[in-house]
Amino acid sequence: MNRFSTFTVVLAITLIVSACGSPAAPTMSPEDVQNTAVAAAFTMVAQTQAAAPTATPLPPTEAPTQTALPTNTPLPLPTLAVTLAPTLGVAAAPTTSSAGGDPCDTRQLGVDMRGKTTTIRIWNSTKVKVTVSMYLNETELGACGYRGVVLAKNADVVYTDLVYGCYNLWAWSDDPKGKFNSSGYGCINNPDKWTFEVNTAVIKFSGP
Repeated sequence: MNRFSTFTVVLAITLIVSACGSPAAPTMSPEDVQNTAVAAAFTMVAQTQAAAPTATPLPPTEAPTQTALPTNTPLPLPTLAVTLAPTLGVAAAPTTSSAGGDPCDTRQLGVDMRGKTTTIRIWNSTKVKVTVSMYLNETELGACGYRGVVLAKNADVVYTDLVYGCYNLWAWSDDPKGKFNSSGYGCINNPDKWTFEVNTAVIKFSGP
C-alpha cells in the first residue's frame, strides 16, 4: 500500500472514531462501532484504488530478421580440350653478363687499351704446367679487363700491349705432380719491364 492509501485509511478511521465520541446515545457497543468504522474505511480505500487507472504494458515488438537475398550462381561454362603442338628444343645462345654490372668483368685486355704502355713478363717458375689469369683494375682512362694464359713448366710470356695500372694475378695447376693455387698483386707506373713470378705459394711482383 502506498503512502496516499495509508493516510486515507488513518484519516477515515480518525473521523469515524471521533464521530463515535459524540454525546448521542450509541445504539451498539463501542467495539462494534469501531470495527464497523475500520471496515468502512478499508472499503473506501479499496474503491479508490480500483478506480485508479492501471498502466497497460505495451505489446512486445518482434525483432526484425534479415532474410538473405538470393544470389546468382553462374553456370559452369563448357571447357574445350586444347592439344598443344610439340615444340622443337632450341639451344639458347650463351650470354655473357658481368657481376654487379661491371663492364670490366667481361672485357679482354688488349682491346681499346687507353693509356701509356709498359712491358709485363709472367714467368712460371714451378715444375708443372699452370694456368694464369690476369685482371687490370679500371684506370683513370677507363682501361680494364682480363687476360688468361697457360704456361708450361719454367716458361714465360712477355706482353708489350698493356698499360700502366694495378694488376691482380691468379695461378693454379691440376697436375698430379703438384696441384696448387696462388695469387699476387702489383701496380705499374712506368714503361720499364715488370715481372710476375708464379710460385706454388704466391705470385711475386718485381720491378726493373
